Amino acid sequence: QVHLVESGGGLVQPGGSLRLSCAASGFTFSSVGMSWYRQAPGKERELVAEITTLGGWTNYADSVKGRFTISRDNAKNTVWLQMNSLKSEDTAVYYCSTYTRGARYWGQGTQVTVSS
Repeated sequence: QVHLVESGGGLVQPGGSLRLSCAASGFTFSSVGMSWYRQAPGKERELVAEITTLGGWTNYADSVKGRFTISRDNAKNTVWLQMNSLKSEDTAVYYCSTYTRGARYWGQGTQVTVSS
């Protein structure tokens, strides 16, 4: 059973940093790409960042380029999202996600609130 568990969210001031973690289990982690999405209140869920199996290629939403970094450790079955220079508009629930076995899977999400 595919299981994704996010952690690391919280309240941070504008300009601050957070590092989100996603622990994966129930599938061959090193064989699939991983993604981070976010959903702000009243808005659709959007792709934030994605990374290929070995981390050789990454892709970011324009709104986070230069501020966020996605990375992974296949030995630890973990993917991270380092978020720097956070802005109020980054406030959202952040979800870890993967597509495997013909379906997209999601974690439960972790709340990130950027506010002074």
